[in-house]
Amino acid sequence: MSQSYCYDVLIIGSGAAGLTLGLSLPDHLQAAIISKDALDAGSTRWAQGGVAAVLDEEDSVEAHVQDTLIAGAGLCHEPSVRFTVENSTAAIQWLIDIGVPFTQDAPDHFHLTREGGHSARRIIHAADATGFAISDTLLKRAKEKPNLHLMQNYIAIDLITREKLGLGGHGCFGAYFLNNETGEVDVITARAVVLATGGASKVYLYTSNPDGASGDGIAMAWRAGCRVANMEFNQFHPTCLYHPQAKSFLITEAVRGEGGRLLLPDGSRFMHRFDEREELAPRDIVARAIDHEMKRLGADCLFLDISHKPAAFIREHFPTIYERCLELGIDITKQPIPVVPAAHYTCGGVVTDTVGRTDIEHLYAIGETACTGLHGANRLASNSLLECLVFARSAADHIAANTDFSAPVPVAPAWDESQVTDLDENVVIAHNWDELRRFMWDYVGIVRTTKRLVRAKHRVQLLRQEIQEFYSNFCVTNDLLELRNLVDVADVIIRSALLRKESRGLHFSRDYPQPLPRAFDTVLTPKYLKELGEL
Repeated sequence: MSQSYCYDVLIIGSGAAGLTLGLSLPDHLQAAIISKDALDAGSTRWAQGGVAAVLDEEDSVEAHVQDTLIAGAGLCHEPSVRFTVENSTAAIQWLIDIGVPFTQDAPDHFHLTREGGHSARRIIHAADATGFAISDTLLKRAKEKPNLHLMQNYIAIDLITREKLGLGGHGCFGAYFLNNETGEVDVITARAVVLATGGASKVYLYTSNPDGASGDGIAMAWRAGCRVANMEFNQFHPTCLYHPQAKSFLITEAVRGEGGRLLLPDGSRFMHRFDEREELAPRDIVARAIDHEMKRLGADCLFLDISHKPAAFIREHFPTIYERCLELGIDITKQPIPVVPAAHYTCGGVVTDTVGRTDIEHLYAIGETACTGLHGANRLASNSLLECLVFARSAADHIAANTDFSAPVPVAPAWDESQVTDLDENVVIAHNWDELRRFMWDYVGIVRTTKRLVRAKHRVQLLRQEIQEFYSNFCVTNDLLELRNLVDVADVIIRSALLRKESRGLHFSRDYPQPLPRAFDTVLTPKYLKELGEL
């Protein structure tokens, strides 16, 4: 039997953003934190490098702000950048206070590393497994809080809004969820709803992200009527381990920050031909350089070498990478690491302000799901976890201070599946999933052309029609829901890319190789597109 639940706050997503928001709420508020898989299955756990923050006397807020603005290629919103950086020290102190075991290089002194695009050492980290340390600590603290209700194996289907149900007034008050353990669709309502579902890099064939990065929150918000912005800026991490058994294993940028050199198959360096900062250039430049050299040479991969450093230094600073590579027969103290670029981070997302509010009342979006204006056209390394922390804490404060928790929550109708049948053609879902990710990689990848984008637009329109037919006629499954979300996300990525008649940051077009004199956000409005008959 399907179930109904009601809470003060519904948080969809159990990564750094969702858990931080839950832990930052007052203890008297009852909040549900929902994960569609295991509670620690999201991207946070796999973040290696660390968190950027102003933590050293030789660093400054202004320097961090300027580095972020430069990496963002003129598209960052400076007020959002300053808000984030000014709150960075307090956010890190909160993590320290709750027990995150950051690496120390002396008693009471944390080791700070440097990554591409940063002018100073400001990356606080837990060896090369920072995400694991943060995720593990946040989950432990969340499990200790009696007001936080952790639920896993629930995938959100769609948001419930007053407008959609014709109740009058405005606002979101819940969502429908497929319970993957029972196969039933449950209803969870709340006075405030938070989307913390991560990014959408699984829309590409090759990605550093875990399987769940299917853009669920972005797609649900888009279908509910929220604007999305800058979806053409998908960051490709320059260095994902190239090995048939190394699915989605990332080689952190800190390797280059600590002196790692990028090499061609013949052992020669090449980054000096692309940027004076060489290996420390922002990752969009590095990714394009690697992509260019691979295509020029017809190479399957290039190489990242840190073997010139002392072996003890490598094992101390990069134990996770060292051990994983060694399992695959690569001793990084003696050999270069084979690497390729892979889709890594969604810089755009649901339009929000500095407290996480979306266009829909009582609906918030935080973390990689949101477009806060922090990242602009290219995310500066290690600003992502910082964004999760700062905006989650800010949104929690706003929800606590501005939500009427005495107001009754409307009763949402049960999920109607009276007219649907079981889907027995799962092979079609698998085929569509593969086709979508493959043409996104081929046509909407690191380097783009208008012809390729138009071809991708035609393909995604056909896929959307086919998938909508499945969604309307068959019982929902986890794979069908993720595919539906990925197709919606792919559609807005392609539309956004076609609208940008320039090259800027992560969006590089051969047809428009130069940036325009002024930078503008690409903002898509679902209501406007529906009026045009485009949706």
